[in-house]
Amino acid sequence: MPLDLEEQEQLDQFKAFWQKYRNLITGIATAALFAYAAYSGYQWWRNNQAMEASKLYETMVSAIAKGDKDQTQRATEDLQKDFARTPYAAMSSLVAARIASDAGDSAKAMEYLRWAAKNAANDGYLALAKLRLVAQLIELGSEKDFAEADQILNEKPIIGFEALWLERRGDWYLAQKKNDQAKTSYQDAWKKLDQAKEFPEEARRLLKVKLDAVGGVAQ
Repeated sequence: MPLDLEEQEQLDQFKAFWQKYRNLITGIATAALFAYAAYSGYQWWRNNQAMEASKLYETMVSAIAKGDKDQTQRATEDLQKDFARTPYAAMSSLVAARIASDAGDSAKAMEYLRWAAKNAANDGYLALAKLRLVAQLIELGSEKDFAEADQILNEKPIIGFEALWLERRGDWYLAQKKNDQAKTSYQDAWKKLDQAKEFPEEARRLLKVKLDAVGGVAQ
C-alpha cells in the first residue's frame, strides 16, 4: 500500500534523523548493555565470593574448635588474600588476632589487626580492628607504639564508635600517667556513651571503673 504524502514525509524525516544520530544512539545502547552486563556479572561475582568466603570461614572456625593453630592461620591468610572485600576476611582476622594474643604472640596479633584496620570493608569491623590495635599498642607501651596509637586516634571516629574512640584516648593518656587528660577523655566518652542506648551495660560499667580510677564523675 503506497504511503500518502504526510507518511512519506515522516519516513524521510526519520531516515534523516537516523542517518545523523545512528552512531550516537547505537553507542548509548551498547554502553547501556555493557553496563547492565557488568552489573549482573559483579552481582554474581560478589555472591559467589561471599559463598566461597563463608565456606573458608567455617573451615577456620572448625580449625579453632580442634585447636589446630596452623590451619586457623592458613584459613585466615587465604581469606585475606583471596576474599579481602568480603566481611569474612575482617572477621577471621579479628578472631585470629584474639587467638594469637591469648597465646602470647603479640607480633602475630598485631599483624592481623593491622590488616583488618587497613582493609576491612565493613565499618563496624574496621572500627573494632582500629580500637583493638590501639589497645595492643598501648599495652606494648614503647614510644613508637604510643605514636602509632596516637596517629590512629587522631583519625575521624567511625560513626557509632565515637564513645569508644574517646575511651581509648583516655586509655592512651592514662598509660602515660596523664591522669587529668585521661579523666577529661573518659568523661567525654561517658557523655557520648550515655546518648548511645544500644551499647551494652558492660561497656558502661567498664568505663565507670576507669572514671573512678582517675577521680572522675559520671555526668
